[in-house]
Amino acid sequence: MAKRKRVTYEDLKSFALSLGLPGVTEAVSWGQPCLKAHGKLWVFWSPTEDAPVFKVPFEEREMLVETEPETFFFTDHYKNHKLVLVRPDRLDMGWAEANLLRVWRAQAPKKLLKTYDEGS
Repeated sequence: MAKRKRVTYEDLKSFALSLGLPGVTEAVSWGQPCLKAHGKLWVFWSPTEDAPVFKVPFEEREMLVETEPETFFFTDHYKNHKLVLVRPDRLDMGWAEANLLRVWRAQAPKKLLKTYDEGS
């Protein structure tokens, strides 16, 4: 995978908000800016690792870290959470979009999801 432009939190936030998904809001968690979907943490930036943090199932995280350790990683702080960090200069925005959509759908109330799908 080729090196990409280093993504910042502002870049990621703008990209995520540009998806136009209902129920997404800007918030603060543990004193840090984040985005929530349907009131639940959706994506955020780790200030200690200076990297974006995405929700993923443990099995997917293990596969990502094993197959692309130069891109995906986690620290002891995140080891018990279904989260993966991505090196900001290696973030594939196609992967980010697919992840954000999947997590948004998983967190969406069924009624909202039905309305959204009917309108798409």
